[in-house]
Amino acid sequence: MGSMRENKAESLIVELAAKYIAREAGRSTLITPLRADISPDRKNATIYVSVFPDADSDHALAFLKRHKDLFRNSLKRTTRLAILPYITFELDYGEKNRQHLEEITRGLVIPEAPAESTPEE
Repeated sequence: MGSMRENKAESLIVELAAKYIAREAGRSTLITPLRADISPDRKNATIYVSVFPDADSDHALAFLKRHKDLFRNSLKRTTRLAILPYITFELDYGEKNRQHLEEITRGLVIPEAPAESTPEE
């Protein structure tokens, strides 16, 4: 668990990435920044995103990689981070796996637990 300061910086980077993507990306693909991890030395930040539809993931990631320096320049203008981290964008496979498990479990019927018997007096 990071410090309060690290969590605040990570949240800020995610929020600003969302605004940047909304402004710069096309409307046909939904790219959503979900979380960010900043390295302990604060020199690197990885922003994890989800992409809808899934088929556009490679295209969206290529767009983000082309824009990472432009986004970093935007951070420089809009934040007062002591160290401006280098940015990397990655797909959030944890979110993708969670969605897949949700789809699988939607079709399952979970049996109810048997009622506990109470001893009769």
